[in-house]
Amino acid sequence: MRASLIQIAVNEGESVSSRRARVADLVREQAGSDLVVLPELWTVGAFAYELFETEAEPLDGPTFEAMSKAARDAGVWLHAGSIVERAGDGSLYNTALVLSPEGELAATYRKIHRFGFDQGEAVLMTAGDSLTTVELPEQTLGIATCYDLRFPELFRGLVDAGATTMVVAAGWPARRRAHWTLLNRARAVEDQSYVLACALAGTHAGVEQSGHSLVVDPWGEVLAEAGPGEDVLTVDLDPAKVAETRAQFPALKDRVLGLRAPR
Repeated sequence: MRASLIQIAVNEGESVSSRRARVADLVREQAGSDLVVLPELWTVGAFAYELFETEAEPLDGPTFEAMSKAARDAGVWLHAGSIVERAGDGSLYNTALVLSPEGELAATYRKIHRFGFDQGEAVLMTAGDSLTTVELPEQTLGIATCYDLRFPELFRGLVDAGATTMVVAAGWPARRRAHWTLLNRARAVEDQSYVLACALAGTHAGVEQSGHSLVVDPWGEVLAEAGPGEDVLTVDLDPAKVAETRAQFPALKDRVLGLRAPR
């Protein structure tokens, strides 16, 4: 399976509509890949809280329309990063969209762990409450977003749901880039899964973004890493490697905690 991660730079001076059109063209350029992944909240910027309300959109809004056509034109599965979703009751969610090669909405994931410590996203957004996996022809994707990376129990839940490849869309600050690399590798090792971690680049709302998107194999080895600026990583993954790793080193079979209901 060929996966392409598009590390998008979000900077002041580029309108949301212009960036949406530009990213759609970048997706089309990945024709030949099986899966394309975009970062978290690339339309507005993960820390541009003042834009959340004005740029919120429904699931079938302008970002979906642009990404649907791009996925269809490229013939790829597309994890379209996440958008500020406005639900029918007016609530805002940080919602990831996954589209099929036909441009259809295959799955959504509302971010469960909101960042901000009672500020920013943590108060502006409503938390999701459901895990999401997506069945591809040769792999099952487990979907997570940014701050979720710090909560390993979410990833164990995705493993239990059958995930073999974790996709993490993020807007991760540059000042904590060491954590970004460490946590993605840890999730790969402990869950014996591929991790495709796609981050924002650039600086928005005064927050420099980490960049350095990663593809990590089930042994925790980094197969590819982007630099700090806008970039595209394309990596060929072996779908059989997850099962082989889990058979060669069957640590997941030795789990004890979390497997039994309390008495």
